[in-house]
Amino acid sequence: MAATPRPLTEQATPHVLGLFRIVTALLFACHGASSIFGILGAHGGHSLPVGQWPGWWAALIQLVGGALVLLGLGTRPTALLCSGSMAYAYFTVHQEHALWPIQNGGELSVLFCWIFLTVATVGPGSFAIDSLVRRAAAGDRVAPQARPTAKSPAKSAA
Repeated sequence: MAATPRPLTEQATPHVLGLFRIVTALLFACHGASSIFGILGAHGGHSLPVGQWPGWWAALIQLVGGALVLLGLGTRPTALLCSGSMAYAYFTVHQEHALWPIQNGGELSVLFCWIFLTVATVGPGSFAIDSLVRRAAAGDRVAPQARPTAKSPAKSAA
């Protein structure tokens, strides 16, 4: 009996999730780079003072965390850290100005928070180093058992 083919949308899901992770992480890393190095047109070309709490540290999480999530390396824990940093940013920086994100300028913090929480929950999708490492490790465990050895008894035709 032939296997039923999966719908195209179901087949595309891991790839779309991987691209979603990559694009979001790239934007997040760029946000961190603009704050740390004063590049990409943000902050009037000025960088944050090194070690300034919490801005410089948040930017460092954005830059390094965004790069790791972009590559799909340590994706789940890194995405959880990125999500938490954005929740912290929202509640300590934005919420004090108004209740709703549209009023207090916290839309990006809320979106990044929920996006990275989603990535931490559902995984990296396709195109992630984590997936390659996991596949290689699984292949190493399976390969020795799958290969016949010279010591294997030959089946006799009875």
